[in-house]
Amino acid sequence: MRPECEEIVTEAADCNTKPSFGELVAVFARIGCLSFGGPAGQIALMHRIVVEEKRWLKEDRYLHALNYCMLLPGPEAQQLATYIGWLLFGARGGVAAGLLFVVPGLVVIIGLAGLYAALADTSWLEAVFTGLKAAVLAIVIQALWRMAKKSLKGPVSVAFAVIAFVALFVFGIAFPLVLLAAGIAGYFLMRGSPDPGAEDEEPAPTRQKKGMRAIATISVWTFVWLLPLGILAGLGGAGTLTEIFGFFVKVALFSFGGAYAVLSYVAQEAVTTYHWLTPAEMLDGLALAETTPGPLVLVLCFVGFLGAYAAPAFAAPFVSGIIGAFLTAWAIFVPSFVFIFAGAPFIEDLRKNPALSGAMAGIGAAIVGVIANLSLWFALHVMFDHVGRIELFALPPLIDAGPVWPVWSSLHVWSLLLSLVAAIALFAFRIGVVPLLLGAGLAGLAIASWL
Repeated sequence: MRPECEEIVTEAADCNTKPSFGELVAVFARIGCLSFGGPAGQIALMHRIVVEEKRWLKEDRYLHALNYCMLLPGPEAQQLATYIGWLLFGARGGVAAGLLFVVPGLVVIIGLAGLYAALADTSWLEAVFTGLKAAVLAIVIQALWRMAKKSLKGPVSVAFAVIAFVALFVFGIAFPLVLLAAGIAGYFLMRGSPDPGAEDEEPAPTRQKKGMRAIATISVWTFVWLLPLGILAGLGGAGTLTEIFGFFVKVALFSFGGAYAVLSYVAQEAVTTYHWLTPAEMLDGLALAETTPGPLVLVLCFVGFLGAYAAPAFAAPFVSGIIGAFLTAWAIFVPSFVFIFAGAPFIEDLRKNPALSGAMAGIGAAIVGVIANLSLWFALHVMFDHVGRIELFALPPLIDAGPVWPVWSSLHVWSLLLSLVAAIALFAFRIGVVPLLLGAGLAGLAIASWL
């Protein structure tokens, strides 16, 4: 085997598909700038670029990584980017991919938060991003279709996906519970042979070394994660900044259930408990997050900015706001590196175990249903100005009864037409992601100016 092939963890189509580190950086910088559409759009975009265009990962390896990231607290798309970077270049690849996935959106959200604090108006953003969201919807649908064709092999896996979708869309069950149930059922129903690409079982000394490395990783990255607390304490506590960082550290640890579950909790606490912003400002922040690249939880940086801006600790309000946004991002995103660098080596070992690989296969099939639910949620919010929930029947507090459903009279006709045109361009003419988004953005601007 050629030396340059030995370090790659990925079983790609061939060794020549491994990128250089510079190419990894360039591609994830591009992904970070184009990752509109929330988790469904971001997972779809990475699948298209990493699996289909670049062929850095095979389909099953990508889905195996996605299965693990879906089980973790925090932003699953950023964790997936980190996992992909780790597979290709170890820790430095994971850090590069994970940071580049977040930084462009963070810069944008800080800039927009600053403008918002000064102008208190975000209506001008709607025209800019209407076209982009329509194009992202087409990308999401294409990725869902391709992943379903490759992931759902047989009636059992199809049943897992359908049941997961119904549990999420109709009953509103938290998706970690859905995935946990899918893993248990898959353990018994989807056992198979170990992944043929996986190596033989490791000897005990290697497993012990891997365990020691995981402990060291957790220690180092936990220190890095909590370092701002020590700095803020050295500055005398810095008032609101310490409150902001401490609150979002707790959010990062318990943010199961996806971005939308997290945002509802943060909105309640930030508005009613800490009084960092008003309900109207929180809604405007959600609109900003929906229309900017990067993980949806970047809206939390908007919250951190306004909280620090309103009660500056030791700097001018705008500078204090920037610090508050960065502290929020640090608290939310650094744990992803802990979860991936410490846990991914063991998750890779699951591919060697028939029973546990069955559990992961069950989760993988259910994730198709999860992504279908996210895709439908995104589609409804792109096509309609008002979306509510139909309450079909009374259910326990664990379940949010009734499916999400649009107000039909609020149909946004131009978004529907743009999405159809984008889908035709994508499926029929195989247009690339960048020209598709650029064309859709220009179309959105043209329609807004014409209307």
